[in-house]
Amino acid sequence: MRGDEKKRRFSSRWGFVLSAVGSAVGMANVWGFPAKMGSNGGGAFLIAYLVFVVLFGTVGLSAEYAVGRRARTGTLGAYEMAWSSRRRGLGKTGGLLGWLPLAGSMCIALGYAVIIAYVLKALTSSLTGALMTVEPAAWFEGFSTADYSVVPFHVAVVVGTLLTLLLGAKSIEKSNKIMMPLFFLIFVVLAVRVAFLPGAAAGYRYMFFPRWEELLDPMVWIWAMGQAFFSLSITGSGMIVYGAYLDSAEDVVKLAKRTALFDTIAALVAALVMIPACFAYGLDIGAGPSLLFVTLPRILQDIPLGRLFAVILYVAMIFAGVSSLQNMFEAVGESLLHKFPRLSRRAMLVLLCVVCLGFGLHMEPIFKWGPWMDIVSIYIIPIGATLGAVSWFWIMGREDLMDEVSKGAGKAPGAWWHKVGRYVYVPCAVILCLVALCMKVAF
Repeated sequence: MRGDEKKRRFSSRWGFVLSAVGSAVGMANVWGFPAKMGSNGGGAFLIAYLVFVVLFGTVGLSAEYAVGRRARTGTLGAYEMAWSSRRRGLGKTGGLLGWLPLAGSMCIALGYAVIIAYVLKALTSSLTGALMTVEPAAWFEGFSTADYSVVPFHVAVVVGTLLTLLLGAKSIEKSNKIMMPLFFLIFVVLAVRVAFLPGAAAGYRYMFFPRWEELLDPMVWIWAMGQAFFSLSITGSGMIVYGAYLDSAEDVVKLAKRTALFDTIAALVAALVMIPACFAYGLDIGAGPSLLFVTLPRILQDIPLGRLFAVILYVAMIFAGVSSLQNMFEAVGESLLHKFPRLSRRAMLVLLCVVCLGFGLHMEPIFKWGPWMDIVSIYIIPIGATLGAVSWFWIMGREDLMDEVSKGAGKAPGAWWHKVGRYVYVPCAVILCLVALCMKVAF
């Protein structure tokens, strides 16, 4: 434990929640949730998603917060602590296994920075008005398939995000106190504007009036489960580091529930923009990245004050992306500082900058970025999440985990909490991992 531990902690409960929500609120909410909902039954998907959010928020997310707080460090130290609590000699094994979910955070950050650079490019085109006069598909293809087409934007995203990590928890907290309230405000404004589009009502019906037979489709539940895992950033790595900065007097289960609540509100508000708009214009809601860069620009070109709303949309998207990227970088950076104590925070940030920029330059065309993100999301992230779930609920000493979860709680979770984690949450993680692998093999 380093001597500056108190300085590294979040200064307030809401500062922590906003930072954690910032990590969770990202592309998984803004286009991932609407796209998955639009492709998997609408209201039925929403019901299944809410079931998993309650489960994962109450058990999985709070466990990651608790493990991080008990270890007082990031991914590598947390796995080492969890495994050594079972038997001292297992600590090294846990430390080695922790590299896999940590690699997941770094790998997803490499690709994530590129897509945020695309968003910054779209914001610039909105500010100049160029986005309002181009054919969106040709415009998007022009820079997303060309080498080195968004280099200045990529540099700005990576350097800008890393600068917000200079003071660790303190600067993360301050930046998210600005970005997250603005994110919610901006999307509420956009949702109100979309509500006045002719035909938007069909989108609301699709979202909130489920076709109950859809709930009999196992894939609706599988997609909802995967979306809940990724939306809450339960990857066996990222949320651990925020837990490490959490005061011992805080109730981790209550904070996890608040994180899940605001993350879900963010996902729903994003869906209230995307789904009704696509219904109003008869466009494909499951379009993936092109939803942001082809589908929505077509809508924005057609509505009054479209340029203004384009600027508003892409500013919100940048807030969502940067707040998530902060967590990925911090998870890797804190573990490097733990592993190499003589490494300064500034040197660590410079190292991350060089690696991310150097690697990102080779991933800018979307035909390279897409397969890379598929590999990370299908293999590394689900395996890392499963490894974390097993480590907390099957390897880590039950008494140690329950002791940490009970700290700061007005009413400590009972034995049910650990049993739900062991016999429900862990199997969900394993099922998701196996399904992801099987689907990749099948397709």
